Amino acid sequence: MNEVRVLTPVGMLGAGFPPETLTRGLELGADVIAVDGGSTDSGPYYLGTGTAKTAAAAVAQDLRLLLRAAAHAGIPLIIGSCGTSGTDSGVDWVADITRGILAEEGLDLKVATIYSEQRAADLGARLHRIHPLAPAGPLDTATLDSCRHIVGMMGHEPIVAALESGADVVLAGRATDTAIAAAFPLMKGMPAGPVWHAAKIVECGGQCTTNPRAGGVLATIDADGFTIEPLDPDNACTPTSVAAHMLYETVNPFTMREPAGTIDVSDAVYEALGPRRVRVRKSRFTPAEQHTIKLEGARITGYETMSFTAIRDPHILGQIDTWAALMRKMIGEWVNRTLGLGDDDYAVDLRLYGHNAVLDAIEPDRRPPREVGAMLLVRAADQATATAIAKVANPLMLHLPTPDMTYLPSLAFATSPAETERGAVYEFALHHAIDVDSPTSMFRINLPEDGHA
Repeated sequence: MNEVRVLTPVGMLGAGFPPETLTRGLELGADVIAVDGGSTDSGPYYLGTGTAKTAAAAVAQDLRLLLRAAAHAGIPLIIGSCGTSGTDSGVDWVADITRGILAEEGLDLKVATIYSEQRAADLGARLHRIHPLAPAGPLDTATLDSCRHIVGMMGHEPIVAALESGADVVLAGRATDTAIAAAFPLMKGMPAGPVWHAAKIVECGGQCTTNPRAGGVLATIDADGFTIEPLDPDNACTPTSVAAHMLYETVNPFTMREPAGTIDVSDAVYEALGPRRVRVRKSRFTPAEQHTIKLEGARITGYETMSFTAIRDPHILGQIDTWAALMRKMIGEWVNRTLGLGDDDYAVDLRLYGHNAVLDAIEPDRRPPREVGAMLLVRAADQATATAIAKVANPLMLHLPTPDMTYLPSLAFATSPAETERGAVYEFALHHAIDVDSPTSMFRINLPEDGHA
């Protein structure tokens, strides 16, 4: 093939896209459809629990359109990081939805599943090959054992292996966003520099366009570079909108590490081809001396109860930081006196939405706000303790005055009951990479005989 056209109709499976843009991509000659199915944007809960952040109905809606399109055009469909975090249960969840749609639509497509979950014991035996990524420290077996789920982030190689085995649909576990779009053009012999750069640009669908809500994009990759255009004829890609996407979720806007090497766009040239298409040349990819797989793991850090009250009292708002400091002090004293708990037995986070909940101490605007939502998050070793602490704080969240107030204020709880139990709370425990001898050795590829298996 002299060129490969990669169609990315949406940035994440289940986010929805205009069906006509998918049709447009097929009319433009798409050779493969590549869609990301996951993200860590919403935190560690989804990896920790092995559940999806997207609704099954939304995923099914997108999948039905994608499967019909792939079958109609006779081109592969690749979905990575299935079920949000790429756990085995996430892959099976998307696979079950896929098989149901194939049966309903009467489509005969071979579906491959690639599993990326890792066993703590297996990784523990290879600690000498695992190294931390900044700012993480060295890894130990206790940390591995504490994780509820651990996934390895695959590159393009397992996906290529599934495609070469005859898969029409590839449902992969955790994968780099770029590997999903890079796999097919690399398999077809396209040069690594343009492929990886194009894959980075299309990873989020229409985010590299001037109107991200209008749908996805098509990247055409050839020997000298790639061209990218939006699927909506009224949308546009510009050199700025395309180049800017290298700033998205990267430590360095010119380089980005993949399992197999490093994308380098420091010499890339972006050229407008009319008002809505962009041509990119001089992208490079430098193979790594050592292939690595990034590890992600999530563990429970405690159980959380939330309380939320609204403040409209202008006297309190005029000295909201003083009020918040007093609130924290009073909670500590009341919890110690009432429940006999010390500071090390629980954690309290008071967030002032409308004041500085997002930027905290670096908030540049220190003017008194008109209203503030005070969110109290209590974390403890068990749910009952967290809720008990929140209940002790209840009168303070409702009536705490500032030290100079001569009246008792009445604040407004957002819910009744005022305490909401959030259950187990998770944190990402792994930010490490493991050296591997084979790009596919950590991943299990299952290729059934047909789409109904």
